[in-house]
Amino acid sequence: MKKILFFLVLASNFILAQMPNISDVWLNNSKAYTGTIGDKNQEIKLKISISEQNRKNDQEYFVSGYTLVDKNYTKFEGKLSITKYKDAKKKGRVFGEYELAEENKGKHSGLFKGKFIYTFKWNKDSEKVESEYIEFIGDWKSYDGTLDFKTRIKNQ
Repeated sequence: MKKILFFLVLASNFILAQMPNISDVWLNNSKAYTGTIGDKNQEIKLKISISEQNRKNDQEYFVSGYTLVDKNYTKFEGKLSITKYKDAKKKGRVFGEYELAEENKGKHSGLFKGKFIYTFKWNKDSEKVESEYIEFIGDWKSYDGTLDFKTRIKNQ
């Protein structure tokens, strides 16, 4: 019952331009997102440890965590901004943009910027959200401007 209520609140709030607090979604059940960075498709892990909805703009979420590429562990802070929501009877999609700034630790730290898609299915029998899929597609650019890579990161 809680999940159907969540879904109804989510749907009605989008209609009324009110966004419910879905900050837990970005935490990915305490798991790291995985993906690739660069032309050689080097593995990257991104873990969001903290996610909070902006009190002044309910379409934004402030996040922080860390990235890991090879042995380069770097903390980051940033925001996710929801730009669009599409609802179908069994499938919902949330679209948005993200910007994540790593702490400046030299040549291998920089700024992630791009778009995200959060897709989920609603099981009306179990009244639960299922098959959550989140993907971040964008670029990473080093602060000194010498490195610029494409990124593709998704939940597991």
